[in-house]
This record gives sequence, C-alpha cells and structure tokens, in this order.
Amino acid sequence: MYALTNAQIYTSNEILDQHIIIIDQEIIKGIYPKHKLPKMIKQYNLCGAILSPGFIDLQVNGCGGVQFNNGENALSTQTLEIMQKTNHRFGCTSFLPTLITTTNSCMIKAIDTVRFFLKNNRNQILGLHLEGPYLNPQKSGTHNVNLIRQPTKPMVNYLCENHDVIVKITLAPEKVKDSIIRKFNKSGICVSIGHSNATYQESKQSFNAGVSCATHLFNAMSLLNAREPGVVGAIFDTPEIYCSIIADGLHVNWANIRIAKYIKGDHLILSTDSTAPAGANNIKEFLFSNKKINCLHGVCLDQNGIFSGSSLTMIDAIRNTVKFVGLTLYETLRMATLYPARAIGVDNKLGSLSMNKIANLTAFTQEYKIIMTIVNGKHVIF
Repeated sequence: MYALTNAQIYTSNEILDQHIIIIDQEIIKGIYPKHKLPKMIKQYNLCGAILSPGFIDLQVNGCGGVQFNNGENALSTQTLEIMQKTNHRFGCTSFLPTLITTTNSCMIKAIDTVRFFLKNNRNQILGLHLEGPYLNPQKSGTHNVNLIRQPTKPMVNYLCENHDVIVKITLAPEKVKDSIIRKFNKSGICVSIGHSNATYQESKQSFNAGVSCATHLFNAMSLLNAREPGVVGAIFDTPEIYCSIIADGLHVNWANIRIAKYIKGDHLILSTDSTAPAGANNIKEFLFSNKKINCLHGVCLDQNGIFSGSSLTMIDAIRNTVKFVGLTLYETLRMATLYPARAIGVDNKLGSLSMNKIANLTAFTQEYKIIMTIVNGKHVIF
C-alpha cells in the first residue's frame, strides 16, 4: 500500500486539490483530503503534477518502431510487448492493438496471439480491434482493396466464438447484412462504422442493427452535405453513437474537432490510429500491411499520398486538443479515459479514479511530460 501526494487529481468526475490517492495492491483504495494521510505509509510526492486515469486508446496499429499489422511474423507477443511499453511511456495504460484488412489466416493468428498475451497483461491490452476486412473499397484508405471482401458464414461464426479477444470490429454496414451486425453485437463485440460510403439512411439502419461506434470520424467515410448527410450526418444525428477522432492537425481540421465536440459531447473519443513512428525516433519509412509508408515531419503517407495511420501519441493528442481545439484539460482527459472506457464497456473498472477501480494512472507536468505511469497498481519503469 502506498500514497500519491501533492498532485492535482483529475478523477474524470471532478478536479481535486489538497487530496491524496491510496493504492492497495492493484486497486484504488480511496481518495482523501491530505490531512487524512495514514501514518507510516509509503509516499510518492508528485511535485504538483497532474494525475489522471491512464489513457485508453482504441486504435493502435503500431508504435515504438513496430507494427502489429505487417504479415504473420509481426503478429507476435514480442511486437505487443514493445507496443505496450511504448504506450506506457506516453501515459497510455490500456489500448486495442489494431489489425487492418488482411487474410483470414493473419486474423486467426492475431486472435491467438492476443489471447495468449492477455493471460499475463490484464487491464493493459484490452483485446483486439479488427479494422476490416468487411469494408467499402470506395473508402479503402490505406487498406489493400484486393483483400477487402464480404463476410462468410464460417468466418463470422469464428469471430463471434472469439468475442473474448475481439473487442471491436470496424466495418462498412452497406456491405454487411444487418443480421451479421446483430450477430456480432449479440456476441459482445463492439461494432463500429468506418471505411464506409453508406448513405444517411443506411447508416441509421446499421445503428438500429447494433453499430454503436464510428472509427476515425471524417476520415474514410461519406461526408455531410446539403442533400445527403452521409455517415457523418448520421453520426451527428444519433447522440448515442460514440466516435473516435484523430487530433494530429492532419487528419481533421481543428475546427472540425471543435464542431464535432459541440455536437457529440461525451460521445467523442480521442484515438491515435498510431503506427510505427509513434513514440520512436527518426523513423522515415516503415511497412504497414506489407506496404511501404513514408513518414516525413510526422506525416505518414503511402506512395499514392494516402494517409496511413499517424505518428501521434495519446499525450500529444491531449495537448493538441487543449492547445489548438480550445477544449479544457478536464474535458479533454475525459475524451482519452472515461469515454473510450464507456464505448467498449470497461468503465466499471477503468477510465476514472474512484474507490475499487483498477489503479491505472498517469502523472504528467503542465508541459505534458509524462513523469509516472502506474499499471495495476505498479509503477512502470521507463
């Protein structure tokens, strides 16, 4: 048992000064006024830093110089270990490794790899995000159009049987039957609309079938216009749909993030869509799903000039949202903690600081430098 002292605590529900947090094993024992600090307890003085729940990222293709999505050899626990350690360095305690459109064999190996890794890494990697392959080729982005395909009954059954590992599936609902969406949803998998050219009506129909999220708002989806609201219009017109957004100043204009926040409120989530250069030094090119990607000044593009993920870390996304979008730090932190936890149904244990929640925490300075990350109550050594 130990205490964290001398911090400004953002619990996700309020901001507390002159308080302490007591950690007991892997849980938060309580948050108390500092005069109630127990005697003889070990203390960690955070020297006035900001203390928040650990960040949660629902879309991480890679980071720290590695990619999860780069052929079967990359689908390893070693890759996941590097990604996890890199995320910890930047305050992200929990995330979904993301596998974009690939072969069935790679999907199966990814599921097996993540399942094995989960056994000894609770509350960190939370499961797998399958982004594809059931997408619309018209909105393929960096995905291999030759691998985009229709779902088959055996594969749908297999994915549903592995719902303990697969947390999220991104698909284009105009290419997938409502019955399949309902089946994914009933199995407990969060179904997200993305890489979709759906009409407003098709999007709304998919929401009724069980789609509850949207992947990287504005990117790779039909946009809002006067006569056809498209996917974006349907998302804006449906308050209960969560949507992620990439706050790097490249994928989405700052004003559009501000507008989206005004409309979506507590259903707008920060995600990075990060790739190998995130949290790494001087990576100018890398392979993403066996395709060469160039990274210049943090911009990740394929040979056709198509955005191919980002070099963003979550602490950078938070800083950008405060500095360039103009949101408060309090609300921005909720977009990186509480709201993603709610979106995938883990807010009973993660995403906020309160008694009996898992002790995943992040401390950082006013300059957005991470000074401490705690996972399952243990200090992470960088």
